[in-house]
Amino acid sequence: MNFSEFDRKCMSRAISLAKRGMGKTSPNPLVGALVVKNNSIIGEGWHKQYGGRHAEKEALYAALAAGKSPVGADLYCTLEPCCFTAPDKNQPPCTKLIINSGIRRVFIANIDPNPKVKGRGIRALEKAGLKVRAGLLASAAEKLNEAYFTYHRLGRPFVSLKIAQSIDGRIAASGESSQITDDAARRLVHRMRSCHDAVLIGRGTALADNPQLTVRQLKGNNPLRVVLDSKLSLPVSLRLFSLPDPEKTIVICSDKAAPDKIAALQNKGIRIITLPHDHCSLPLTPCPLFSLQTVLSALAELGIRSVLVEGGGAVFTSFLREGLWDRLSVFIAPIVIGEGVSAVGDLRITAVSNALRLCNVSIKRIGDQVLIEGNREDGNVYRDC
Repeated sequence: MNFSEFDRKCMSRAISLAKRGMGKTSPNPLVGALVVKNNSIIGEGWHKQYGGRHAEKEALYAALAAGKSPVGADLYCTLEPCCFTAPDKNQPPCTKLIINSGIRRVFIANIDPNPKVKGRGIRALEKAGLKVRAGLLASAAEKLNEAYFTYHRLGRPFVSLKIAQSIDGRIAASGESSQITDDAARRLVHRMRSCHDAVLIGRGTALADNPQLTVRQLKGNNPLRVVLDSKLSLPVSLRLFSLPDPEKTIVICSDKAAPDKIAALQNKGIRIITLPHDHCSLPLTPCPLFSLQTVLSALAELGIRSVLVEGGGAVFTSFLREGLWDRLSVFIAPIVIGEGVSAVGDLRITAVSNALRLCNVSIKRIGDQVLIEGNREDGNVYRDC
């Protein structure tokens, strides 16, 4: 469809508004909305937090609060308005509100991939006589909600891999754990944590670093903390198992794990997920006793839309080899370690032409580090390359 420059400016503003809800709306998507009349914005809003009013309602209420009538106005929203009710849904359908408000036209960036909506919202509006135009700045809006789209399209969370390494590709010196990056990079990592539903590490990282995986250097929500420990051999004395919100720590282990160890962690309030023992087809060292696809499916069942994978090397390698990743963020520190722990192991790539490639690449300086980020080139969600 052809859209005017004014239409594009309005949707761009709606996308900017939607970003204000970053890290606060999951499992709902980020949504922004504008009410426009006579080429002037008379109301704007965004989904501020999970359970709160949706963006369309915020924008319409803002117009009314300013003494402006939405009758005959246009509505610009980044995502198709919802059209269903459910026991676990905190807000009524936006389509009914929009229809009753007197809005005449609705501009939408993305059709909602949620099967409960997925075109039904548009049809409800059109049936009531409203004109609907979809696809305005669709790529930019989809990038805004790539986790939400991944969850509904692929049935798994959006997976971000975060690697902090030396110039020569090491994440630690042999036999020790130490900080690779500086405070500036660590603050950014805490922001990344706050924008994901869960943070995931392997047993080796939990043992070597004894991390908390919380958000501490800025204001933000603490994500769920997921640890892969197939044999359930981690000591219960780890800091992860002694935090004040133990219900946010999840340990995923094999169904062959010792029942007494499971009970010990559950008594501390830790959530345990047992998965079928599986001698995986990908020969890694060490080899997980369950597939990562099964892990992601289990997390999806908990409603987790996005996962930030923070290590270690064997876990990074497994996600990359199984093709279960969507974004890669690599912090490169200005140090050289030499012999040490590699960030990524053998991916069985025998020719450069078969290398894993990124698109939508950005390169930034963060403190003394260089941060390279990009999405997988063959990804099934947002791409612009």
